[in-house]
Amino acid sequence: MIDTEQVWLVRYSEVFLKSEPVRREWEKTLIRNIKRVLPDAEPRRERGRIWLAGEVDPEVLRNVFGIVSFSLCDAVPLDDLPKGLLAFSERHGIAEAATFALRIRRVGKHSFTSKDLAERLGNLVRAEHPHLRVDLDDPGREIFVEVRDGTCYLFDRKIPAVGGIPLGVEGTLVALVSGGIDSPVAAFMMMKRGCRIVPLYVGLEGYLDETNLARTEATVEALRRYQPDIELLVVEDGYLARARRVLEERGQERYTCLLCKRRMYRIAAEIARREGAKGFVTGESMGQVASQTLDNLMVLTDAATIPVYRPLIAFDKEDAIRLAREIGTFEASIAPACGCGAVPARPSTAAAIEAVSTLEEAVGDAGDVETLRMRPAHNMRE
Repeated sequence: MIDTEQVWLVRYSEVFLKSEPVRREWEKTLIRNIKRVLPDAEPRRERGRIWLAGEVDPEVLRNVFGIVSFSLCDAVPLDDLPKGLLAFSERHGIAEAATFALRIRRVGKHSFTSKDLAERLGNLVRAEHPHLRVDLDDPGREIFVEVRDGTCYLFDRKIPAVGGIPLGVEGTLVALVSGGIDSPVAAFMMMKRGCRIVPLYVGLEGYLDETNLARTEATVEALRRYQPDIELLVVEDGYLARARRVLEERGQERYTCLLCKRRMYRIAAEIARREGAKGFVTGESMGQVASQTLDNLMVLTDAATIPVYRPLIAFDKEDAIRLAREIGTFEASIAPACGCGAVPARPSTAAAIEAVSTLEEAVGDAGDVETLRMRPAHNMRE
């Protein structure tokens, strides 16, 4: 009887490129993140690999940042490899195939080479199934054998995962989210690069209603599969209503969106300070709307006191839509919601910082954000 155990082989991507101390810390972070979402899994770490025993949900595992792929393996002692391979190949339909391939990988010291082992095991399989022939380019069945010292791991598929680097290794960012397509995608992209995200919704008093907040809550909830502790913060702000009155009096409504977004930048910087974040992320894409021209992005950046990250800056809209569909935020982002009633008919596309600053002085309190109160969104899960 073969002593067989089933374990999950977890492969990570960029972690192995790091120096030894950084790699160890990132591996520990990755294991903590796995345990957070799979508390009944039992991880074991080796260089270049993480092994999981116990209860593992592959649909949960595939959404853990830092994991590039994983496989369910039969683990057998090296001495039992021939019998273990035949049993594994039978269970996985080798008899129904016309061609097959064995992929051998070895770690440790052995008296044989990978080529020797592939040839010996291949002959064993063909002796059992004479109709089979080897096809290394396009096999009907593919079996992987990973030999690590005295244990062999057999598997026949690699399940792709989200990739990236472990969540949290780069610190925290605030994400300005609106419930549209772009901002949750931007937040996801920075999560994938190791940043824990604090999503922030700025409620524009008098211009947005509960439908906008509800849609934003739904998009953030869709991101929970990647960051289980995510919590949407809400700030209600009346600045835009005051600014709009001044702009109308002066016939300068075309600057509305720029004053509004500069205010949002300052709010995001304040929330980042409170949360210990190292910057904030937006869903802005070059030239997509009037406030996102090169001139206007410079005007917006002038209001920032901490780094602004724009991972979608070179994306076409179709790029963002494609990724939104892939990560599961698209349906929530296209739910019905009212538009912002303050958007002017002819917004400025090439504002000057001096002109915008003068208007902010006329409105007053553009930078008065320290006393703003934030609260968790009311529909978010505990």
